[in-house]
Amino acid sequence: MSLKKALLGAVAIATLAGATAARAESPEIFRVGILGGENEADSLRNYQCVADKLPAAIGVKEVKLFPATDYDGVIQGLLGGTLDYAELGASDYAKIYLANPDAVEPILTTVQTDGSKGYYSIMIARKDSGFKTLADMKGKKLGFADPDSTSGYLIPATSLPKDIGNVAVKDYFGETGFGGGHENLVLAVKDGKFDAGTTWGSGVGDFDEGYTSGNLRKMVDKGLIDMKDFVELWKSPLIPNGPTVIRTALDADLKARFKQFMVDLPKSDPACFSAIQGGDFTGYTEVTPEFYQPIIDARKAQIGG
Repeated sequence: MSLKKALLGAVAIATLAGATAARAESPEIFRVGILGGENEADSLRNYQCVADKLPAAIGVKEVKLFPATDYDGVIQGLLGGTLDYAELGASDYAKIYLANPDAVEPILTTVQTDGSKGYYSIMIARKDSGFKTLADMKGKKLGFADPDSTSGYLIPATSLPKDIGNVAVKDYFGETGFGGGHENLVLAVKDGKFDAGTTWGSGVGDFDEGYTSGNLRKMVDKGLIDMKDFVELWKSPLIPNGPTVIRTALDADLKARFKQFMVDLPKSDPACFSAIQGGDFTGYTEVTPEFYQPIIDARKAQIGG
């Protein structure tokens, strides 16, 4: 059974069982959603430090991790109330907001090492393909990461037309498709299944190292790719870093303790902070829904929800 079906099933069971509001507000088990994008074993390993530390910090008996096979599994879990916290991309949050603006609260986002609060969608191709610019991709096969990914789909779909002569993506590229998450997308480009693909990175530091953070950096650190095998064809405008969100219906004191735990994490456990964020950041800063309004508007216009 998929995570999405399991989470939706849990909602139905809770409803039929007549679960009380008090129990929902102060859970004994705190449920963490992990977006699809890298393999499950790596996701669980990266978040284990959170599962170990959170119970004492926020006053729950247990923390359970729920890695999703795709982005929508976590989105539906947060909408259905079967997940309590997740690190989202901006487009993921926009999808939740457009469905129910009161489902979750965006409370924090990361700050890059250069002080910015954003990152980039980056189109890469194999270096031996001979492609050097976006113009070389006309009529070629372009891969996106996931339909709910900000950098892997939404921003390329809305920003690329300006850089390809105001032509629709579907008319410029010979074919498009999805790679099943950022890691799989890059591996698909590496294996020649796509001529190029869109993933994400900080845009700070050296491309040859996968930048300071992002999917490329994660894959370099895991030994999955060598950036010398790739070339960058396109970089988007700056995208707002995705939010740390928590379920709105949770007890206010629990939410405050959770927020403080996260704010402290970059100093209390830098390795844990780096593991869940995928690279080097200076820390967190507070955000509100207004920070993501441009992405909400873009998603509504491009996808409708």
